[in-house]
Amino acid sequence: MMSVTDTAGEIVDLAEEKVYTLDLKKKTYSVVTLAEARRKMEEAMAKAKKDAEAARPEAEQKPSGEPQKEYEVDFSVKDTGRTRQIAGRDTSEKVATVVVREKGETIEDGGMVMETSMWMAPAVPELKELVDFRLRYARALYGPVMAQAAPDMTQAMAMYPMMKDAMAKFQAEGQKLSGTALATEMRFQLAAPPQEAGDRASTDDQQPAPTSVGGLLGGIGRRMARKKADEKKDDPAAKPGRTTVMTTIAETLQVGSSVASADVAVPSGFTQK
Repeated sequence: MMSVTDTAGEIVDLAEEKVYTLDLKKKTYSVVTLAEARRKMEEAMAKAKKDAEAARPEAEQKPSGEPQKEYEVDFSVKDTGRTRQIAGRDTSEKVATVVVREKGETIEDGGMVMETSMWMAPAVPELKELVDFRLRYARALYGPVMAQAAPDMTQAMAMYPMMKDAMAKFQAEGQKLSGTALATEMRFQLAAPPQEAGDRASTDDQQPAPTSVGGLLGGIGRRMARKKADEKKDDPAAKPGRTTVMTTIAETLQVGSSVASADVAVPSGFTQK
């Protein structure tokens, strides 16, 4: 599979278990095995988690040996009735919502909400092949729980462990949906009790954002609260006590049924670094 931007590219060869990274400006490339890439990813995630732990206020750090809190995950799908054409195909919108909360509590008491808007078309064989390839690659690199995650989500998942639970639930339940998603918008939100969120938003915003559930309940993302205050006023999806951590958007522009061998190979004239 070849993926390119205006300056860089990536070739994933599952048969060779190698990943080629291209520098389109310098016309150079580097190559690593999946094992090497997985090791680097694990190291980056471990470092991000360590840094996040170190940034937590001392009051939020729990003594070693304290029981870990348990979570419950809820999943729902609704048909919005909205339709649009994407890549020449008729699609209808479905919204999948995953809620991760502490066991016995409600989302109003704090937790994470992952809402995914999917514009579904009747099954597209070419895209099913592409999705299957990406899932095989993701499972080989990140493991099944993170199969839907992109590399740039590594730090976010380290800081907000509940994101991984939400992704796992979405992956499992999403396979039951029929058709092919030609466009998706995935939004991660952290929820805190309105009163506590308001109290924390008005305190010193120089304190680092907490990453524990306790910190979440107290208004996770203090610094983000002020920065995004104006944005939330114009955001119809924003709700009291919730802070958007990450939004990802993907849309299919064109679907083809064939590809030349040269299109998934290191371009001629490129040298290895």
